[in-house]
Amino acid sequence: MRQFFASPGFHKYFANTSWLLGERILRMIVSLFVGIYVARYLGPERFGLLSYSLSFVFLFSSLASFGLDDILVRELVQRPEQRNNLLGTVFWLKVCGTIVMGFTIAMVLHFKSEDEQTYWMIALITFGFLFQATNVVDFYFQSQVQSKFAVRAQAIQLLISSIFKIYLVFNQAELIWFAFALMLDQAVVALLFLLVYHWKLEWFPFLYFKCSLATQLLKNSWPLIISGMMVSIYMKIDQIMIKEMLDAKAVGIYAAAVKLCEVLYFLPVATMTSLFPAVVESRNKSKTEYNRQVQRIYEMMLGAALIVAIIITFLSSWIVQFLYGLEFQETTAILQIYIWAFVFVSLGVVSSKWLVAENLHKYALIRSVIGVIINISSNWYLIPIYGIKGAALSTLITQIFV
Repeated sequence: MRQFFASPGFHKYFANTSWLLGERILRMIVSLFVGIYVARYLGPERFGLLSYSLSFVFLFSSLASFGLDDILVRELVQRPEQRNNLLGTVFWLKVCGTIVMGFTIAMVLHFKSEDEQTYWMIALITFGFLFQATNVVDFYFQSQVQSKFAVRAQAIQLLISSIFKIYLVFNQAELIWFAFALMLDQAVVALLFLLVYHWKLEWFPFLYFKCSLATQLLKNSWPLIISGMMVSIYMKIDQIMIKEMLDAKAVGIYAAAVKLCEVLYFLPVATMTSLFPAVVESRNKSKTEYNRQVQRIYEMMLGAALIVAIIITFLSSWIVQFLYGLEFQETTAILQIYIWAFVFVSLGVVSSKWLVAENLHKYALIRSVIGVIINISSNWYLIPIYGIKGAALSTLITQIFV
């Protein structure tokens, strides 16, 4: 372990991880308290409707990225001279993916019965994904282990977004405006990413698109597209099923616990986002050292996640009452169950990156399909018996198996 920390380049990756963790911690704190401020204002039922709309769109979100995110980082590390072609091609692939995502959502909604307000919220949130195509800038800086530049843009976006949401609550805005705020988040950070890229390098290469490169990338990414869709389903289908089998208020109670847990997901994601380029490089140099690094990362993730889960379990009642108030008191029991999924999510983040590094995308697909089958079937069985506690148990069971 001492050799790992003393290895060449460690300080570079440590500094990069520090920037990522710093931004995620800031986002965690600000988003948590602003999100709670919004939840307390909206109440369980309206907060449930907003969470339901976001979860519904998230089911199809993997189509917007075409599974190219980690592959783009890998290619930028291995072929830096192809930067413009890679960024321009992936950008337009993501735009096309968002259009496909929008049509898919529209077709599904055609067979569903929702009120007009929910339709508009889903439409606004979906449109926001169009701006996510510019996050290729973030992935470029990740590949260069220079995430501090993207972090600055995201920090500014967080400030603007938070002020706007507080303004909406202060002026007692209608629910639809909070869906608009979610779309605005994506638009602001997209503009800031483009400005940062121009500041550090040049104008973004919008005009670069190579059909042969696009074909090659999609050939590698199609298992990740399906895998991403499966992950989106088993991460969010619980809130959809709660809405259909119970009601919007139950979704709000459940979503409050999910929000607290998902805020913590930044720990494994930020760490692996920073370390992934190093993992790819070490694999090219020494397979033995590469295996050791992966093992150490697994151990670090497991230890950190267990500590977090134990602390949250014992403090859950106080956390919920302090943050959400008595109206959300049922959230405590959900949080005590749901937080343990964090342990297995942390391990899953590491294994997902490892599968990409090893070019074993098909196993990610198989794992995700199994996750969806387990999650939907267990939700279908447990929600009628245990209510929203059944949905939390279903998520935990799914993450254990996956």
